[in-house]
Amino acid sequence: MDDMDDMDVTEDPTDDLNRRLAEVEDRWKRAAADLDNVRKRAARELSVALDAERARAAAVFLPVVDGLQDAVAYARAGNAGLAEGMESIREQAIAALERLGYPRINEVGVPFDPRVHEVVSVVERGDQPPQTVVAVTRLGFGTPERLLRPAGVIVTAADE
Repeated sequence: MDDMDDMDVTEDPTDDLNRRLAEVEDRWKRAAADLDNVRKRAARELSVALDAERARAAAVFLPVVDGLQDAVAYARAGNAGLAEGMESIREQAIAALERLGYPRINEVGVPFDPRVHEVVSVVERGDQPPQTVVAVTRLGFGTPERLLRPAGVIVTAADE
């Protein structure tokens, strides 16, 4: 008998090291991918939380803007200088909401958009197209994607 036939074929030590290295590298790549996924999820969750907090802060500020509007209207009847100063403060408050990412919605003459408008009254069409905003009774803030408050609007009647 040949001694070579009786010998167990043993694995080359470098093959074992290469296999182990491949396993460790695979685990490392998976861990890195998991870490990247956790980082991305945390960034998304942080963004959502920041947007929600920004909306809460801005919503608390809405009554101040509305109150300033009422105060300006009242002051115009008796003291133009006071009304002008209050209007300036109101504009600063509106600018603050805009900086928070909620632009004012106050366009007149535009088609009614249920995503940013809330109808408070309907008037006869006159020379305006149907469902056109003819007046804004309450400022709205935001965009169709991020609406803080819809604008209260008066629109022309729809076609029948």
